[in-house]
Amino acid sequence: MQKINLRELYPDVYKTDVFVDVAEEVVAAIRGQEQDDAAYERRKFRHKAHYSLNREDGIENDALNRPLTPEEILEQKQLREEVYAALMQLTAIQARRIYARFYLGMTVAEIARIEGADRRRVWESIRRGLKKLARLLDTAR
Repeated sequence: MQKINLRELYPDVYKTDVFVDVAEEVVAAIRGQEQDDAAYERRKFRHKAHYSLNREDGIENDALNRPLTPEEILEQKQLREEVYAALMQLTAIQARRIYARFYLGMTVAEIARIEGADRRRVWESIRRGLKKLARLLDTAR
């Protein structure tokens, strides 16, 4: 057990020193968060994001978005592979329409116009395909 001063953590709430015994894990978590906050502030300053975060030149993304860890990159890659494998198990029409809708960002109306199909049929096909995709991904896990 280690003592921490709550006034240091919550200066607007505690006006006097209040010491509390906490477990080592809690102290480590607090220190880790303090280090993360300090790193964030350094990154903001280094990328000159301290003056404005809405300049729309990408600085705010560098300052605010932390880089992915190797584990997160691997998880994303595995998830993409699982989704692709499940997508290939759908009918060709469903796979094509889901790809156009979610990968290419087309609207249902655009897909229907290009295919010369009824918009409701395209929407229903995408809905059924997504349900089947969800079932396939659930069984894969």
